[in-house]
Amino acid sequence: MRTMMRDQLPLMQEYIEHEHAAELSAMSQALDDCPNVLQQVEQDLVAGHDASLGRRGLSADQVVRALVIKQLNGFSYAELAFHLADSTCYRRFCRIGSLEKSPSKSTLQENIKRVSASSLEAISRQLVLLAKREGIETGDTIRGDCTPVESTIHPPTDSWLLWDTERVLIRELKRSREFGVQFTNHKRRVKRLWLAITNVNCREDRALLYRDLVKMVKETLKDAQRAISTLSGIDDERGQCIRIQLQHYVDLGCRVVDQSCRRVFEGESVPSQEKIVSIFETHTDILVKGRRKVDYGHKICLTTGVSSMVLDCMILEGNPADKILATEMIRRHQDIYGEAPSQAAFDGGFASKANVVELKAMGVEDIAFSKRCGLAIHEMVTQSWIYKRLRDFRAGIEGCISFLKRSFGLSRCSWKGFQSFKAYVWGSILSANLLIFARHKIASAP
Repeated sequence: MRTMMRDQLPLMQEYIEHEHAAELSAMSQALDDCPNVLQQVEQDLVAGHDASLGRRGLSADQVVRALVIKQLNGFSYAELAFHLADSTCYRRFCRIGSLEKSPSKSTLQENIKRVSASSLEAISRQLVLLAKREGIETGDTIRGDCTPVESTIHPPTDSWLLWDTERVLIRELKRSREFGVQFTNHKRRVKRLWLAITNVNCREDRALLYRDLVKMVKETLKDAQRAISTLSGIDDERGQCIRIQLQHYVDLGCRVVDQSCRRVFEGESVPSQEKIVSIFETHTDILVKGRRKVDYGHKICLTTGVSSMVLDCMILEGNPADKILATEMIRRHQDIYGEAPSQAAFDGGFASKANVVELKAMGVEDIAFSKRCGLAIHEMVTQSWIYKRLRDFRAGIEGCISFLKRSFGLSRCSWKGFQSFKAYVWGSILSANLLIFARHKIASAP
């Protein structure tokens, strides 16, 4: 049985007299003031089964609150389960009664991962509108910037990708033995070659090791292709599941082998859009900015306001130039607030004359870029002092990004899959917004 909210709250202890407890109380009240969006979360939780059957599960309200506590503290699911069992403040925040059994780590993981990114985005938007009604954030002056969020992958070297391909194919081939599939297990030899490549310094020796490594992986790919042919003629659900998994990893393995041969043997520089950096997180993009270090994940575009709340976030595929994102950021801001901001400040990468013309046509009166890039001040703002103020205001978004990465785990996503990646990002943003909203409320209280 699943519900959106509990009709009657269980017996719960009061919040203790502590600064963090006061923040939790204000965050709880903010979530209560945004109840309509829980219907979408409830639909995520009941998708695929009848909500009127079975034992009583966590409500949509409880799942969202547990997610906030997890992202707020950077807990693992095991740590979250412990603190929900141990902390009276966290139990009250998550609406778990004093005499109720707290959920296990597996229950928390199963429920939290069901919540979609669109649901969390909807809650965050409702919270932003609540901040407007409360006078905390008007949305009249905004600032925008982009930052990378890493996927949960290891450094994508050619040898490591080949080793990943080998061990996954061998795992699936072992599962197919019950259907009469025969193959040669090269896993131990491939692992030794991978480790040898990792530790060798001589280029010639490394090339010889790579030739042997690629040869072994190709043999395993041939065995996997023969297994797929064998399983295609079997009328068994488990066998077909194994065949689908094998086909998936064979396709990726062929790309890995081709990429490795082009890079190692032919000395070719493979274009980033053709590269594969993980056979598990295939959605991962290669992000390079200038001559800085390379990041593997996704680029996100953040919009924040005077209150430091994150007003909007775009999670991008690929590595589009900042210049083409400014107008989309303002369009999304119009969707949230119903009108364009009167002032907007951006990083120097967004600067272009075309952006200035388009943003002013959309209703933005004053625009500032941290680097003018050939633009005159009078083209962007009405007075020079406004430009200086907006330029200084824009610098504050760097602190907002640092706060999200240090305190809410936004530097690296630990969830698997692109949809889960987006949910993780929005979960971090929602938790940060709730905390900032609560601190503003407490600061303004008499």
